[in-house]
Amino acid sequence: MTDSVNVACLVPGFEQPVEQSQRTFRAVLAAMASPGTAGEVCGPASVGPLHSATLAVALTLLDRDTPVWLDAAADGAEVRDNLRFHCGCPLTQVPEAASFAIISNARSMLPLERFEVGDDLYPDRAATLIVQLESLSGGAELVLSGPGIENRRVLRAAGLPEDFAAQWELNHSLYPCGVDLILTAGASVAALPRSTRLEVV
Repeated sequence: MTDSVNVACLVPGFEQPVEQSQRTFRAVLAAMASPGTAGEVCGPASVGPLHSATLAVALTLLDRDTPVWLDAAADGAEVRDNLRFHCGCPLTQVPEAASFAIISNARSMLPLERFEVGDDLYPDRAATLIVQLESLSGGAELVLSGPGIENRRVLRAAGLPEDFAAQWELNHSLYPCGVDLILTAGASVAALPRSTRLEVV
């Protein structure tokens, strides 16, 4: 880390780093394998606007090799210092340069197409967006289908932008390219992989 960190802003990370990071990683894998199914993670306390699950996912997935972009709501000294200290991740001001993005105000999130979607040779270079929502049990009904879903599955996600369905349709059309979304709310986590189709009821 080349940037200085204000120690006064730091909060404790995982109490049991190995066990909790492994459990969070398994929860994220399960969410990606079963899109729209919410699970619980046991994370640290919240930091600034970031919920417990958001911070747990960040502590688990981010490291010195993953440039991270923060939306305006998350881009404060407390969040920056804790991510630098606990994860060692570089922070970028350029959405297209980020391997991960943390979006704490989903209603005003940038269009998905602003982030790296990969290419035909390297679709794995696409960004993963950690999108914090108001709830994963209330809000508009999103009907999901595709790999990992038998027939259809309903996800009730509160806090997405009004044009999210249109954005997701474009993102899905790029498959195998396109961004993946990890959705968080409170201590809950779910996922929308790029392979998932979506309809709004």
